[in-house]
Amino acid sequence: MAVELKNLTKRSENYSQWYNELVVKADLAELSAVRGCMVIKPYGYAIWEKMQHQLDTMFKETGHVNAYFPLLIPKSFFSREAEHVAGFAKECAVVTHHRLKNAPDGSGVIVDPDAKLEEELIIRPTSETIIWNTYKNWINSYRDLPILCNQWANVMRWEMRTRLFLRTSEFLWQEGHTAHATSQEAEEEATRILHLYADFAEQYMAMPVVKGVKTENERFAGALETYTIEAMMQDGKALQSGTSHFLGQNFAKAFDVQFVNKENKMEYVWATSWGVSTRLMGALVMTHSDDNGLVLPPHLAPIQVVIVPIYKNAEMLQRIDAKANGIVSRLKAMGISVKYDNADNKRPGFKFADYELKGVPVRLVIGGRDLENNTVEVMRRDTLEKETRTCDGIEPYVGELLEAIQSNIYQKALAYRNAHICKVDSYDEFKANIEEGGFIMAHWDGTTETEERIKEETKATIRCIPYENFFDDDKTPGQCMVTGKPSARRVVFARAY
Repeated sequence: MAVELKNLTKRSENYSQWYNELVVKADLAELSAVRGCMVIKPYGYAIWEKMQHQLDTMFKETGHVNAYFPLLIPKSFFSREAEHVAGFAKECAVVTHHRLKNAPDGSGVIVDPDAKLEEELIIRPTSETIIWNTYKNWINSYRDLPILCNQWANVMRWEMRTRLFLRTSEFLWQEGHTAHATSQEAEEEATRILHLYADFAEQYMAMPVVKGVKTENERFAGALETYTIEAMMQDGKALQSGTSHFLGQNFAKAFDVQFVNKENKMEYVWATSWGVSTRLMGALVMTHSDDNGLVLPPHLAPIQVVIVPIYKNAEMLQRIDAKANGIVSRLKAMGISVKYDNADNKRPGFKFADYELKGVPVRLVIGGRDLENNTVEVMRRDTLEKETRTCDGIEPYVGELLEAIQSNIYQKALAYRNAHICKVDSYDEFKANIEEGGFIMAHWDGTTETEERIKEETKATIRCIPYENFFDDDKTPGQCMVTGKPSARRVVFARAY
């Protein structure tokens, strides 16, 4: 093993430390000079680009278009939707001046006190306010609706405790903001995006998710309803992986966005917003990776196949190059991303460990004996199994293997999640089980007071009211495990990131 792997903490010893080390050692990201902000390194950004490309394709297939709105938002905009500003007030970064100048004593630069802004500007924590102020100029009649806009952007939410990808002050995301003529259309949009996110998570990230609705206490600030996908990490904690919000007419009323409906009457527009962020990078790492490094789903791996030569001299390398380059060309023609690493500045053993650490799904090795036998060694990253295959037909085999790996790591994650879901009927049982991690299906009386008590006493939150049943009686009325009051159904509890 290469030096990078020798010091990687094992998941069983310290899961949090394992994650932090792996993100850095696998060249995904690192801390920056700005507190709470990260540098996404080229390999990490390549994964994010594949996520971005796939999601962007899915958005456009459902009629959405991309736009871009300002990074800076007038402070007064946040005063128009009281619940919204209350939800973000403590996280806002504020721009107060527009100029620097040299210090009189020559010590450097200082903020020019004469350059104070007439109105402070907020670095966007989310863009509802600036977008709805803009939509007022775009919408007059029902013929102008719907507006289905998405924005790829960065946002700033001041965080005290940060963690690479999972929680940073600045992060990358997409935020959809749509406007509709009816409540029904807006609600359908919000749920359509929820299912789109779930499809992306399961089909591309190979990450099983629970779809459901947030409680009133956990809703997005300013929303009438928040829909969520919740994933389980390998330590049993939940990770909110995407949300979609039905905003009703709150923002339309705050920014006076009205339209003439088909009955020739003025009406406020109905709205949604929805987003996923670079937090999905953290989800990808924690869902699949192991003590040897990353395990990437082939559908999102920047390098799906790497070919490494083992040779004794230049003549042998030349012959291997010819064979490998043929395989590379044929794999690329199949749409498979492949790298042939014949660089002579690193030994094969180092390359093996490095690509294993970075989660490359398939590794092919060609040596002198393989030249004689017309064979290649194939290793799959998910199981670390090796086999020797003939070079004839290796390309379609590798294509099938990539799909087998994609399916296998999804099934493995699904089996882990399902094995860590339980139901309880008493609060004592709940307290005991929550220490073991996982999702707990339990009855709750529907009150914020009980929800807050459970959170304070156990650090567990209601992740969602799920659409699906995990147990036969999930949707059967019962009694709240805490108060004994009537409960409409079981909900999903977990400790979460």
